[in-house]
Amino acid sequence: MKRFKLVLVLVLGGLVSACANPNIASRNAPFETTTLPPAAQPGAPSQGAQTLAPLSDVRVEAITVRVPRSLKVSEANRFLPSGDIVWRDDPVGDRYNQVQAIFETALARGTAPLEGALPIALDIEVTRFHALTEKARYTTGGVHNISFFLTLRDPATGVMLSEPRHIRADLSGLGGRAALQAEARGQTQKVRITDHLAHVIRQELTTVEGFENPKLGLIQAMNQI
Repeated sequence: MKRFKLVLVLVLGGLVSACANPNIASRNAPFETTTLPPAAQPGAPSQGAQTLAPLSDVRVEAITVRVPRSLKVSEANRFLPSGDIVWRDDPVGDRYNQVQAIFETALARGTAPLEGALPIALDIEVTRFHALTEKARYTTGGVHNISFFLTLRDPATGVMLSEPRHIRADLSGLGGRAALQAEARGQTQKVRITDHLAHVIRQELTTVEGFENPKLGLIQAMNQI
């Protein structure tokens, strides 16, 4: 996680250097042409929180979400159906497109407040989207197991600014009366998951630690089998 953050810090350091040097093109120049300041060079002494402070100085100009057709969709109404995609909050249809739409909405919402100087593009590949079946939602509840790869790219050139990072973004799934009460307030599975993913991406882009996947017990582990 820290390595992922360090890459973004280094890129931001290069941006600051480019803006300060009149002999270097504007901030829209390819990142590989910028020169990192000494404090940001690999192996330089750590500057603590001061070096990591500019993490939120980004703006997201493009978001690409892929949900590979190789992922297995399950429509089985069991407590723990096998499959990579388990989704019920939309009518029966193309689950790949439905999951993609959820991610696109969530990531756009989560990154909208970011108005920093560094333009980036988010490249997302979903690896798991395992929400609750009808049986689990209206009885025991469970865990929404969600994971994806995140890669930062230069929006102008497509050049990678970070290695792909695998993010687990699980969320406790309501069940029984709690689920019914949440739905009455408009907090459907889709609403809760969309809000959650918006929070996850904001944490990844604006904090040193990034998003920390919560520990949600046995069902969380079983869903990974």
